[in-house]
Amino acid sequence: MNWFAAVQIPTLILVVWIFTAWMSRSFPTLQGKRICLLIAHPDDEAMFFSPTLLWLSRPELGNQIFILCLSSGDSDGLGHIRKDELRKSATLLGITSAEHVVVVEDEKLPDSMTANWDPKLIAGILTRYFAPKLASTPSTSAPVASIDAIITFDRQGVSGHPNHISLYNGACAFLRSLMQRHTGWESPVKLYTLTSVNVLRKYSSILDSAMTVITCIWRTKEKGNFPTPLLVVSGPGGMRKAQKAMTTAHKSQMRWFRWGWIGVSRYMVVNDLKREKVL
Repeated sequence: MNWFAAVQIPTLILVVWIFTAWMSRSFPTLQGKRICLLIAHPDDEAMFFSPTLLWLSRPELGNQIFILCLSSGDSDGLGHIRKDELRKSATLLGITSAEHVVVVEDEKLPDSMTANWDPKLIAGILTRYFAPKLASTPSTSAPVASIDAIITFDRQGVSGHPNHISLYNGACAFLRSLMQRHTGWESPVKLYTLTSVNVLRKYSSILDSAMTVITCIWRTKEKGNFPTPLLVVSGPGGMRKAQKAMTTAHKSQMRWFRWGWIGVSRYMVVNDLKREKVL
């Protein structure tokens, strides 16, 4: 009986995982959109957002995805290496051109566990890249941007990293600046954030897929061109691609704790994103 249970339990877990991956395909998603993935460090795209990148970059969805990274991750003096690693990882995760990956290097945006980045500075960078004509756009016209959506961390930053949290605050500041002189118009850019979860769920890998699907089913849903929530559960192939993006692209970062992360973190398998209402 013990041997039977030892076989049954892993089989049941595998079946539930694959079933939830299949179920997640029924959730509305973004199609034909210009999307900016806003990250703080090279490897954020693989450690946290790989399911999203693998899903939204599928050619049949017609999305165009850009990665904007606001530091080279140079805290250990490896920034020049990590920039190249980011581009290699992005390619493995579905980004079709290295030109769609931009790394910003600014001494006011240090890679640091103690630094809170200035939201106005981040908003200015986003404006420079995606809304350069904002200042000259008449207030009687709709604001114009070259992207339709920003995907980044939520207000808790998933890991609590102050650089991650700063991205959320900076993205909100950017959206407010877009609409500052355009009262009554709809924002041309929507903000989606990656949901932070408790420690138990964070390190439960594929076991969290069922919990996430159930949670998203019960959330308030909105459909249309910008649905919410967005849910992606990668199957075994997607999980392996995410792990490969870390182990073969981000070689400089593969210390013992990151081996643990890619083995047990739910973010290597599951992403659920919420569309934020920025006031």
